[in-house]
Amino acid sequence: MTVMTPEDVLRKAPVVPVVVIEDVRDALPLARALLAGGLPVIEVTMRTDAALEAIKLIAKEMPDAVIGAGTVLSPSQFDEVAKAGARFAISPGATPALYTHAQAHRSMLAYLPGVASASEVMHGLDAGFDCFKLFPAEAVGGIPLLKSLAGPFPQARFCPTGGIHAGNAGQYLQLPNVLTVGGSWMVPVDAIQSRDWPRIQQLASEAAHLA
Repeated sequence: MTVMTPEDVLRKAPVVPVVVIEDVRDALPLARALLAGGLPVIEVTMRTDAALEAIKLIAKEMPDAVIGAGTVLSPSQFDEVAKAGARFAISPGATPALYTHAQAHRSMLAYLPGVASASEVMHGLDAGFDCFKLFPAEAVGGIPLLKSLAGPFPQARFCPTGGIHAGNAGQYLQLPNVLTVGGSWMVPVDAIQSRDWPRIQQLASEAAHLA
């Protein structure tokens, strides 16, 4: 399978669902609902015991989905998710070790480091990256911060995540340095627990039309 660049991933859809999967049995129906709703890029956070198996399953059974791993915190975890079939990895921040490892393994999968300030963007650019997750977006300055970063860093592109919802996502997507946004409003916990896949598909469809 062709390795995607971080920009390839971010341009695929206006919203990246940030998904927490507690039961691996939910992985495929949840991914199918999101894909049917028009959101093919799916970030499964590495915060549950089921996450890695869920990524493996979706990668194997749903080639049309662009499955990735969120909350990747170390080089060893980067390797784990790559082996599981993830197309991209996202971290809430970044470390020198992660930057070095991701740069050396660009042929494995795309990496989106997390940043929260101008200094962190500079570190990322120095490491050879120009696409970033702004996290936690609303808490660190949101739209005003992104507008401020556009001047000194015209080459940087962002996926703001954290505090993004249906009411403000469209405003973020209007910014020229924002390629997509990350959020979980289309995968509410109660809908996953009740396995209400039609509801999730409808919410995904509404999110897909925000652009």
